[in-house]
Amino acid sequence: MHDPDCLFCKIIAGQIPSSKVHEDEDMLVFKDIHPAAPVHLLMVPKRHIPSMAQVGAEDAPLLGRMLAKAPQLALDNGCNPYPQGGFRLMVNTGEEGGQEVHHLHIHLLGGPRPWKKG
Repeated sequence: MHDPDCLFCKIIAGQIPSSKVHEDEDMLVFKDIHPAAPVHLLMVPKRHIPSMAQVGAEDAPLLGRMLAKAPQLALDNGCNPYPQGGFRLMVNTGEEGGQEVHHLHIHLLGGPRPWKKG
């Protein structure tokens, strides 16, 4: 499914440029244009899912692959190794949850602290 009005769907389709760091058949990962940390990536499923509120059991394999990919993406993009280093994964859901783009995405944040909270 694709939403022609969705910013992330347009990025996935190549209509809007992004700083891609990973792409496969299920997801696109790119650098956030307003980073809140030295490393700030957005992990976006290629299929349009508006938010975590719409995730169903059928989405578990996709979300599992996305989470399993996060540690390598973190290391490849400048996060220091665990346990002294590390990274944060964050999913905002809905207006009150701080979601700005209504296409499910996982924020991967890391790098030397201090960095903005959020």
